[in-house]
Amino acid sequence: MTMHKFLFIALLLSINTVFGQSQKVVADCTVSFSVTVNETGAAGTSSLFNNATKTLYIKGYEVRSDIESSSFIQSTIYNGRTATAVILREIGGNKYMTVMDAAKWKEQNKKYDGMKVDLTNDSKTILGYTCKKAVVTLTDGSTLNLFYATEIIPSTNENNYQFKDIPGFVLEYESETDKGKNKITFTATKINLSPVPAAKFEIPKSGYKML
Repeated sequence: MTMHKFLFIALLLSINTVFGQSQKVVADCTVSFSVTVNETGAAGTSSLFNNATKTLYIKGYEVRSDIESSSFIQSTIYNGRTATAVILREIGGNKYMTVMDAAKWKEQNKKYDGMKVDLTNDSKTILGYTCKKAVVTLTDGSTLNLFYATEIIPSTNENNYQFKDIPGFVLEYESETDKGKNKITFTATKINLSPVPAAKFEIPKSGYKML
């Protein structure tokens, strides 16, 4: 091997190493989100999400998201390895549990089937991370904006359908209610990279009515 070939290969290896390390995989973290409702349709969504907050927990291939408001508490525990989910709801002192296999979870998120993702050059800073804007267009024509951090990426996505093809950690996104009449914006306000206790992902064995 000539010296020129050796230097060329060494340069390629160094470039691959730099780009391979440019995006950090986050496998343990807790992210807090604020919740804002843009109510343009049916009334009631704002009151339902009054003073609501969202907390996202990621540990390896497991994800848990808790949404708490004055009206309800909902937790979704998702296993990225099996694509299964458990949804826990507390409403008016009553507790309900819904168990979804991979097929049911896919059906739950069927509105994201065939969606188009447009990665734009627009950006803004959230929690010190440079976040690029993506515009998601659903098959019904509605659009949802989101911003994802380019420096980090989760070990497992919170929703493998909603955030499909997003090349980073989503720190702000829009969701729809009332068949597209209202939009809810979730914006990260704090991120903690400390290990998350495994107990956060344990499924309750009692106290919930199955739905």
